[in-house]
Amino acid sequence: MTTLIQMEYIVAVDTYRHFATAAEKCFVTQPTLSMQIKKLEDILNIIVFDRTKQPVIPTESGKKIIEQARIVLREAKMIYQIVNELKEEVSGELQIGIIPTIAPYLLPLFAGNYKRLYPDVRLKVEELVTERIIENLNKDLIDVGILVTPLHEKNIIEKPLYYEEMMIYTNSNHPLATQSVIKIKDIATPEIWLLNDGHCFRHQIVNLCDLQNIESDSLPFEFEGGSLDTLMKIIDNEGGYTLIPELAGIDLAEDKHNQLKHFSNIAPLREVSLVTTRQFAKTKSISLLAKSIRDSIPPILLDMKRGTIVEWK
Repeated sequence: MTTLIQMEYIVAVDTYRHFATAAEKCFVTQPTLSMQIKKLEDILNIIVFDRTKQPVIPTESGKKIIEQARIVLREAKMIYQIVNELKEEVSGELQIGIIPTIAPYLLPLFAGNYKRLYPDVRLKVEELVTERIIENLNKDLIDVGILVTPLHEKNIIEKPLYYEEMMIYTNSNHPLATQSVIKIKDIATPEIWLLNDGHCFRHQIVNLCDLQNIESDSLPFEFEGGSLDTLMKIIDNEGGYTLIPELAGIDLAEDKHNQLKHFSNIAPLREVSLVTTRQFAKTKSISLLAKSIRDSIPPILLDMKRGTIVEWK
């Protein structure tokens, strides 16, 4: 009979692809972890890991065993969550992954309030790009993600939170700063600054403005980064423009408001959602998290009918 401990150990090795690191994360010695995994392999009469490869990788049979072990461990954890919910307790750790183009503007609005309302919940928040959030959800390294949807991922449940407009941020001396009518085609030029590849907001801009063939030769230098605040400071000093999400615009100082522009012919929106796996636990904590976020943002952002959702995948 295999044990939950053995399943925890093979999941840890699969996650970290290193026996010593997995043992450290499980708070056991490496010989103990290795012995328990060998016992599991003997019981099942299969080899779970190919130990000749570095980093260690699961065998084809091992992949199926590990996938099922993740489900079993997830279901086992749900027992404690069910007990807490029956007692109407909101407690424990809630691990959140959030993308960098949302985190600086949304976290200050809700995180403190959520913690004050539910002091027994330990919030652990990590900035991650979308692909890493999906990967960490599937590996049970986080409980919930906050990112831009739709994702079109079969194993992911999306719960839309709000819809923020994609707005133009321009240098104060750029013609766009005084232009009363701005259409999508007006910003599909080499003067546009973009975040580096891997950020969904970049892909939304590329899709919205059809920028696949744009070469930014007119920019003073190439920028490879993931911070919208850095991008806006570069624009202030070097010229050009970009698109920013609505919450980032709300954060702007009053003297920057004239640099923020709406499109005249469309109100492009990005859909921000809580995402979980289909076997997620901590339902009450996550439901209260969604309510806390919606209660903390400007009410206009709850209306999806005020514009057109721009997909990025």
